[in-house]
Amino acid sequence: MTDSQRIPTNLRTLLILEALGKSDDPMTPTQINEHIGLPKQTVHRLCTTLEEEGFLTREADGKHLRPSRRARQMGFGLLHASHHHIVRHQVLADLAASVGETVNFVVPEDTGMHYLDRVDTGWPFRIQLPVGSNVPFHCTASGKAFMASLSPSQRANFVSGLNLKSLTERTHRSAETLLEDLKSCAKRGYALDDQEFMEGMVAIAVPVIDASGRYAGSIAFHGPSQRLDVDTAVARLPELKSAAKKLSDAMFS
Repeated sequence: MTDSQRIPTNLRTLLILEALGKSDDPMTPTQINEHIGLPKQTVHRLCTTLEEEGFLTREADGKHLRPSRRARQMGFGLLHASHHHIVRHQVLADLAASVGETVNFVVPEDTGMHYLDRVDTGWPFRIQLPVGSNVPFHCTASGKAFMASLSPSQRANFVSGLNLKSLTERTHRSAETLLEDLKSCAKRGYALDDQEFMEGMVAIAVPVIDASGRYAGSIAFHGPSQRLDVDTAVARLPELKSAAKKLSDAMFS
């Protein structure tokens, strides 16, 4: 009996999803199979089934596969259902109490950055963006933290596909200025939104990384510009980075 024959049938699709989950880039079935060692026809058939059921989606070249929305939602759901959700929410609550503003844990989705968890400030004057909200990539601190985590070439490709819709006078209107901003974000390790998404709102975000050093989400806090300016936000960066490290340890250690 070969090694591939020893892999239980009900485990094979999970191994395909695991291989894709560990990769920074989309993969072909052949590349996926280098990590699994199934018969060629088997891995192609299983990938097709996962695609038909909405767990995988193909890139424009028709060859490379990546996890789709359904697979990502499954992953987020597993994290949410575990004790990590409780720890994560407590980290956000501690940070919100420390900085005195609303704190969010945000992850990328096909349509933008998705608010997965949130702790509101105690101030009566606050900006409402509830859990489940989706916000643009190009004009939010969390979205820019995500894009800054990509390699320069991946970043350029990603930005080229965005609709740089102008939401305020400060929103980036060109790929060139956005890419220059993202280059600065990558270098300094945090991203800012100085009223780019919403008039009167300032935000700062840093990446949360997994055990392999890859981007897993953004932790951010925001507040009204009457109370929070960029200098004040940056001054609280040590607390934000400490919270990101606690989240990473809780979720991936």
